[in-house]
Formats: sequence, structure tokens, C-alpha cells
Amino acid sequence: MPDNSSGIAAGVDVGTECVKAVVITDAGRTLGRSVLPTRGYFQVCAYEALTAALHDAGSRLKELAGVGATGFGMASVPGATVTVMESAAHARGAFHHMPHAMTLANIGGGDPHVIAVDATGGQTGARGMRRCAVGVGSFLTLAARRLDVGAAQLDELADAAAGDAAVVTSYCSVFSASEVLERLREGATREQVALGCVRSVAQRVLELGSFTDPVVVSGGVAEYFPGVLRALESLLGLRVTTLPEPIYTGAFGAALAAFSERGGRPVLRVVDHAGGALY
Repeated sequence: MPDNSSGIAAGVDVGTECVKAVVITDAGRTLGRSVLPTRGYFQVCAYEALTAALHDAGSRLKELAGVGATGFGMASVPGATVTVMESAAHARGAFHHMPHAMTLANIGGGDPHVIAVDATGGQTGARGMRRCAVGVGSFLTLAARRLDVGAAQLDELADAAAGDAAVVTSYCSVFSASEVLERLREGATREQVALGCVRSVAQRVLELGSFTDPVVVSGGVAEYFPGVLRALESLLGLRVTTLPEPIYTGAFGAALAAFSERGGRPVLRVVDHAGGALY
């Protein structure tokens, strides 16, 4: 049985595109981390991500004070001792790195949120997109595939457009992907379409409104598509700051919550769809 006074805890953020896991000390130092694509059964993905983060940290499950879970699939994290709503986890993780009031934009694979964080680190409000506009990170990944580049190269392609963007206007990620093909058929270059996609996402986030300085960004889009942040900064007329390792912000906040609510023993038991134990 783990020692619940342990100085380390883990956080797992099960998102629509990736599962992120971290192992941290009670002083907030990251010992281990992992990120894996979300696929198949969420329980298996969460198990694999947590196991990889523990291996990276050189730690064992029984040494953890607890396991915090957050994200789209947080209910699927086996052995979680506390669950944290995604906006609250990101607010907590962001405040640890930047201990002041802020407007926090969480831009991940699913629907982005703009979160008001007060001077104590509390979440005082959160605004999300209408359902037909979700999946911005997923849209960018799909757009990169349509443009025949890896996700990491979409920014480079957009930069090469030299400010000349094709218009990508749809507010549904599925329809936007079709619009990418339409713009290419009409003769727009891949570079122009890439820049249009980046600006489209920035515009969607901007429409959530009520941005006050300072503006801070977390989430996978900040990690993999920094061109979106440059476009958002231009639209806002405010400086946009990226958190350290922004893709892990939610997992980090969940790990911090695990220290606050040191509960029972973290037990990893993953079952398949037929109910048979896998681990």
C-alpha cells in the first residue's frame, strides 16, 4: 500500500487527441512525463501513459500520494484518487507556473475554453464554444494531412504564405476539412490554405470574448501549432504568453489536486470490453 504522505503524485489528462501523464513532486517539479495518441480503449491509453510517465520518473505506483484525472475521458483513468474538471485543472496548472490573475485560453484537440483565473489561482469563469465549432486541434491535424504535411510542418507551410491566406470560414471542423479541399480545387496554394486554417482557429478562439491582459495559453495547439498563437496575438492586440510545456498543463493541475485530496490506494486495473482484466 502506498504511503499517502509521499512527496510525489501523478496526473493523467485524457483528451480527444492525446493522453498526457506527469509525475511531480509536492514542490511542483516534474519528474516524468509522457504523451500518447488517444486510440482504442481510454482505460488502456491512460494506463500506458501513466506507466510511461512513472518509468520516465524512475518511480513506482505504490510511491504515489495519489493520481489525479482530468480531460474528456477522465472517468476512464484506472486508479484515479481524484477527478478534476478540465478547466479547473488547467487553471491550477497554469497558476503554479504563473502565480497571478490571468485570462487562460486552453486550446486543445477538442473545444477550446477561455478561463478566468483570479489572484489566488481560483477559476472564476469559463467559456466554451458552441458544439458545432469543437475540435480545433483535431481540425488542424486533419488539415495538415489534407495538405500532405505532418502536423508539425503546418506552421512552416503557413509561414511560407507571406501573409496571403485563403479564406477558411466554416465553424464546424468537419465542414472546415471539406473547405480545405474546396480552396485547393479553386487554385489556392497549400501555403495559403495552411495560413487560412491557422487564422480560422485563432478567430474561433477570439470569438469566445472577454480577453483581459495578461493572456496565457495552454493545451496541445500551443505545443504543436504556435502559429495559432501568433495569429491570436495579432487579432487581440495583446501579448499572448505560452505556458511551459503547455500540453501537460491539465495533467499537471490534476497531479497538484491529488496532493490536496490524498485518498485511498491508487490501483491500476484495466479491463477489456468483455470485462476481462488486462492489467
